Amino acid sequence: MRIALTGASGIVGSFVLRAAQAAGHQVTRLDRGTGFRLGDAPDLSGHDALIHCAFAHAPGRYRGGEGDDPDGFLRLNGDGTRRLFDAALRDGVGGIVFLSSRAVHDGYPPGTVLPDDLPARPANLYSRVKADAEAYLAGLPVKGTAIRATGVYGLPDKWHDLFGDYLAGRPIPPRIATEVHGDDLAAAILLLLSQPDPPPQVNCSDLVLDRHDLLAAVQALTGSPHPLPLRANPAPLRVQDCARLHAMGWHPGGMARLRATLPLLLSSSEKYPRG
Repeated sequence: MRIALTGASGIVGSFVLRAAQAAGHQVTRLDRGTGFRLGDAPDLSGHDALIHCAFAHAPGRYRGGEGDDPDGFLRLNGDGTRRLFDAALRDGVGGIVFLSSRAVHDGYPPGTVLPDDLPARPANLYSRVKADAEAYLAGLPVKGTAIRATGVYGLPDKWHDLFGDYLAGRPIPPRIATEVHGDDLAAAILLLLSQPDPPPQVNCSDLVLDRHDLLAAVQALTGSPHPLPLRANPAPLRVQDCARLHAMGWHPGGMARLRATLPLLLSSSEKYPRG
């Protein structure tokens, strides 16, 4: 399969690029390194699929990623995404997977279970941009799926500051969140491209991860004497139901994959030896 991939040098895009190439696909990188910018309408002739992972935002921020330029944020991520989808349709691309976000459900009450078909209810500019792009894709005459991903881990920058604070003995506030490994997210994206009739949207999440449990695994690896944070209250968490992906045969790595990945993540800490 010949795949056009936006954001190939980004966090999720780098996982997708590696997975797609390992699976034997021919990937056209659309990122800053190849001169692509959101708002461009590249020639996608001859491509079987488009995976759209690119997103313009303030460094390190998604919610609030507009910074002090909400108009530019909307222009690049809203108008730019629509222009890209139109280019795919114009050039006969057969399938599109759009990297959306669990944030499209931020407007639901705390504790809501989020099934795959739950309509978007954005509560901020980030989730609004993602929800609008989902709706636009759903209205196009093309096989398109929005994958609503939760927090993504697997690169050394993830939890760098958290691990540094814990290993230095600084107090850690309780927190609980949902996570998925980037390799599992990439596998889900490629799985969607293989479907003859993919659904318009799917959820993608694996772990409900408390900092207490995460840092307990760090403690076991490092022998740290520092106390673990208290457990967070899980009741307000909005947890995704990923039934559609599971029905397609998607099997994320769970806690076993997290534990196997921790040495890589810890290697970025000055308190833990690299390698």
